[in-house]
Amino acid sequence: MSIYDIIRRRRSVRTFDGKPLNKEDEQKIMDFAEKADNPFDLPVTWLMLDAKRKSLSSPVIVGEDKYIAGKMLRTPYAEEAFGFSFERIVLFAESIGVGTTWIAGTMDRTAFEGAAGLEGGEVMPCVSPLGYPAKKMSLRESVMRKGVKADSRFPFEELFFDSSFDKPLSAEAAGKLTEVLEAVRLAPSAVNKQPWRVVIRGNEAHFFEKRNKPKNDGEWDIQKIDIGIALCHFELAARESGISVEFMIDDPGIDREKDTVYIASYRFEF
Repeated sequence: MSIYDIIRRRRSVRTFDGKPLNKEDEQKIMDFAEKADNPFDLPVTWLMLDAKRKSLSSPVIVGEDKYIAGKMLRTPYAEEAFGFSFERIVLFAESIGVGTTWIAGTMDRTAFEGAAGLEGGEVMPCVSPLGYPAKKMSLRESVMRKGVKADSRFPFEELFFDSSFDKPLSAEAAGKLTEVLEAVRLAPSAVNKQPWRVVIRGNEAHFFEKRNKPKNDGEWDIQKIDIGIALCHFELAARESGISVEFMIDDPGIDREKDTVYIASYRFEF
């Protein structure tokens, strides 16, 4: 299945049919997770957690069987690396018919971290339930999706720019990058904030975080996880389209507002 098809089809699933995840699908997901690297070269340990046996749940999830969780050392770029690797797993799960949704705030973090066996210096940014989507969403899920406008995204020109932030990039002007950037536009994000901004300058795509709230020292920046997801979509879509990409961290010095922070870039060749 095309990565574009998977991205377009996938949605956050919060209502599952209650059937256990079959062993074959569970093994496929864990085998894939072991290879789900990221361009920051930061390792993540992936765990399959049994919801019933570990007494794990979320107030926004119904009928889940398993959770997949990732833990890693807290280092620079950990959030972006986690987001990139976890999104690869999420997209793979979608490709085999297994539903997922990113969970960070709506869980008993103490219970999940205990089940994951966190050790000193380790963090577990997010988890996802795993299971088979129910035929009908629960009322709670329907209300949540409506509240965050889950099926809508910012216009192309609000997310992508040509050379500088004062020149929005239209889908028509993006040329061979149009589909790739559309894959980025469709990426999921916490409460659908879509904090990524991308400046295309020459043969380079520069990713920035548009912060929606001040970051306190010592606090995890959930939006950087979202940037990792956007980077993942860019790389996977570009490679499928036959575009070669080279990851780099090299601030291009583009003028921007104080709440817009440089994260990373790709150099691409058609």
